[in-house]
Amino acid sequence: MAMEQNNNTSQPQKAMLFALAFLLSLNHASSMYTVYNPIKPRHSRLLKSAVQRETPTSQLSELWAPLENHGWKPFVESTKPTALPEKSEGYIQVFLDGGLNQQRMGICDAVAVAKILNATLVIPYLEVNPVWRDSSSFSDIFDVDHFIDVLKDDISIVKELPDEYSWSTREYYSIAIRETRIKAAPVHASAHWYLENVLPVLQSYGIAAISPFSHRLSYDNLPMDIQHLRCKVNFQALVFVPHIRTLGDALINRLRYPQQADGEMSPNYIREVTGASASNAGKFVVLHLRFDKDMAAHSACDFGGGKAEKLALAKYRQVMWQGRVVNSQFTDEELRGQGRCPMTPEEIGLLLAALGFDNSTRVYLASHKVYGGEARISTLRQLFPLMEDKKSLTSPEERTLIKGKASVLAALDYYIGVHSDIFISASPGNMHNAMVGHRTYLNLKTIRPNMALMGQLFLNKTMEWPEFQQSVIEGHENRQGQLRLRRPKQSIYTYPAPDCMCQAQ
Repeated sequence: MAMEQNNNTSQPQKAMLFALAFLLSLNHASSMYTVYNPIKPRHSRLLKSAVQRETPTSQLSELWAPLENHGWKPFVESTKPTALPEKSEGYIQVFLDGGLNQQRMGICDAVAVAKILNATLVIPYLEVNPVWRDSSSFSDIFDVDHFIDVLKDDISIVKELPDEYSWSTREYYSIAIRETRIKAAPVHASAHWYLENVLPVLQSYGIAAISPFSHRLSYDNLPMDIQHLRCKVNFQALVFVPHIRTLGDALINRLRYPQQADGEMSPNYIREVTGASASNAGKFVVLHLRFDKDMAAHSACDFGGGKAEKLALAKYRQVMWQGRVVNSQFTDEELRGQGRCPMTPEEIGLLLAALGFDNSTRVYLASHKVYGGEARISTLRQLFPLMEDKKSLTSPEERTLIKGKASVLAALDYYIGVHSDIFISASPGNMHNAMVGHRTYLNLKTIRPNMALMGQLFLNKTMEWPEFQQSVIEGHENRQGQLRLRRPKQSIYTYPAPDCMCQAQ
């Protein structure tokens, strides 16, 4: 009997030990390929030619030339805003998951839902990201007072709930089913759905908490004033806190005036570049690699790291998604031919080189952790030796203020991305989509990689550089920021025209 009891009590311990051993083997396998199997270039023939490339001055001038005026401009309210209703229907809380850019879209939708319901919005709650484990709040990222002031004529906003509703917390909803929690909001729900399902809860309890709240409002069939309000939130109300903007401005100056950033960096957090004029400002590209471990594993593609890398990614898929990844039913060649493989740092470097960017191009690397680390980035650095990132551009004192804060780092990258001459993302995603929309709104150049074309070109192992370069240039001729009107079901945050913009008279 005692033996039985002892065996029973040891089962959880055995399970924990097994799980720990599995995770340790996963981490070991994940690092093995970088230690024992150095990452070699997958496109040596193209890389050799790209390193020796010479770009004509005329081609460089065309690359850096700003976009032509496309005849559209940001929508500006021409009428005096109507007064807010005297009585609010109650308080709306939203709990936003995902990364910063997904949360940004959720904030815009939350304001729109509050307007639809005539409710008072509580400053949105940002969930802890399970991947980056960042607990940054709304006020750590966005200027709350600015947010409230810009929207004061549109909806009522409060920083915190009044004492009578102080029980409505994240913890309160996580331990039991609650009548004030709206859990069944469908993806891209209509305005009618909110009036039918959320308004009665507000009227009964004075509060409604919507969780999860990500992509929970339709892009179509909404009143134009609601669409305009979403645009106003995204492009006017959501401003980063001063210290993010200050550091962002400092890094932008260091990219534009590198000759003035030589020598030891000042320990001061604010390091202004003085005496610099716009006439001698340099240009720079922001490159968002989007090549982290999650991305690599979920794609089910082969990235040239050998058997150890394949094993590590397969085990990671098993831990994260129980091995269930849609792409895994296709071969690597099929996935690449369909443009479903994220480009490696080497491949996005070859794309940039083929477009005409040379080794004098300043590139800012906007990424968190790159899968494979410096070994994976080395070929990109070989092509663009003037490549910078947050670490190379900041002092140790500055880094201590942002270290480990993934959302703050993402906000910094977003800010620099909006202010760059050219932005390009190696693979589509929330950062890419948000940046395409924001830069379209400002009429700035943004290169959208032709993933299917690039996948097919990289499958051709005998292609010479002139043919590769010509194919890349022709395939990206109309993918450099030209305005595209939003179609049904497309995101208003990626395609701001015509909802957020109007044709200039």
